[in-house]
Amino acid sequence: MRTFFSIIAIAFFSILNLNAQAFDKQLKLLDDFIVEGIEKWKPPGLAVTVVKDDNIIFTKTYGKRTVGTDKKVDENTLFGCMSTTKAFVSAGLAMLVDEGKIQWDDKVIDHLPDFRLKDAYITRELTIRDLLTHRSGLGNSDYLWSMMSISGDSAYHKLKEIDKSYSLRSSFIYQNLMYHTAGKVIEAKSGKSWGQFLDERIFKPLQMNRTYPLLSSIETFENKADAHYDFDGKITKVPQMSVDKVGAAGSMWSTISDIGQWIKFLLNEGRVENDTLIQPATFKELYKPQQLIPSSQFYPTQQVTKPNWMTYGLGWFQHDYKDKMVQFHTGSLPGMVAIAGMIPEDNVGVYVMGNLDHVELRHAIMYAAFDLFTEGKLSRNWSEELYPIYHPEEAEKEEPQRTAGTKPSFLENDLLGKYHHDRFGWVELSKKGNQLEFNMNNTIYGTLSHWHYDTYKAVFRRQYMGEGMINFRLGSNGKLSHAELFGEDFIKL
Repeated sequence: MRTFFSIIAIAFFSILNLNAQAFDKQLKLLDDFIVEGIEKWKPPGLAVTVVKDDNIIFTKTYGKRTVGTDKKVDENTLFGCMSTTKAFVSAGLAMLVDEGKIQWDDKVIDHLPDFRLKDAYITRELTIRDLLTHRSGLGNSDYLWSMMSISGDSAYHKLKEIDKSYSLRSSFIYQNLMYHTAGKVIEAKSGKSWGQFLDERIFKPLQMNRTYPLLSSIETFENKADAHYDFDGKITKVPQMSVDKVGAAGSMWSTISDIGQWIKFLLNEGRVENDTLIQPATFKELYKPQQLIPSSQFYPTQQVTKPNWMTYGLGWFQHDYKDKMVQFHTGSLPGMVAIAGMIPEDNVGVYVMGNLDHVELRHAIMYAAFDLFTEGKLSRNWSEELYPIYHPEEAEKEEPQRTAGTKPSFLENDLLGKYHHDRFGWVELSKKGNQLEFNMNNTIYGTLSHWHYDTYKAVFRRQYMGEGMINFRLGSNGKLSHAELFGEDFIKL
């Protein structure tokens, strides 16, 4: 009898050992995959965490916080979360639903009486659910905060100046200012800033002790990643862009050790330890498909994943992958990226942070982790297949056609002064020595040089913005009257 039980015990522990060996192999495969991907995609730094079956099974950091230095990324290095912030905001609103302070289909104007859009019907009918699903009917309005030196509140009040692009709930256009508005709903119903609310209700219960709602909270911190751009093969540090003024759309900062707790919380459907922070029925609403997304508005990864459907939930992009639903969201700002992704049915989740502009290795790592921790193997080389999609062989770049030997129909000094646009603010042209310069809303700066006829070439000070053209026009009185920039007419004052 003893022999029988000994055999059973040996067999049992042998199986455990084999499983452990297989699991260790999967972890090594993921690590090797990431290292090879870094060689190809060249981010200065990266941080990755994977959660499976209620355990954080993989957390690893790679590279440097700043290119050309010895500042290594570690588990406490702060990275921008960008638009992965949106899922936190949706979760915060879910808590207010549980408290009976709001309902998903409440009218926004009932909670924010000063909320106004240009279309009176949409103003009256827009719901909290609509705020979170990019179906308000408004076109992209990011210029209100990214190109203008105005506050988030001012941008919110200027929403009433934006023309609608389509009717309410009829299509999908990504809209950061609607999430800024969602943050204002949290403030109105909780009596606290959206950031303070999330800190008290999510960060602290999850022990996310190095997670902050705003860049301004961590600007003096040493251990944070810097933003980088690839300029013709040279990885260069660039200034960190702040989105604090529309913070609920994407201003959070966190560490890979903290963010693993968030993914674990999501896979546990709103529970942490023995505490339920979001009731099950309310939590399920976050993951329900709410709005169809046309392929033109979805990620290029669809060329490889070939989904049958693409939708948006409450703070989550969604699609089918191997007959299961993926919940994910990217976060992007100039020089920095993030991605959060889960297959809840398989209880697996991933988060990737990086400090190089649009380093889409993030997608490759997410899908590789899905494969490894659901099937035990890589189904394809995600990095090799996605790289050419995001780096198409560039055709020889041609400058816009230029007619040599032309002159403008006005004197250069006639250009100087301010030009105004009702929605876009102003552009001021001045001279420094012999160099023409422009200043847009004390936010965007650059230089001008004559191209041909009445067109001038603009070179932006922010190198990643590249170059553009400004066309000038004369009025009926023969004097300079208009400047066309970003496809919009600015009137000379």
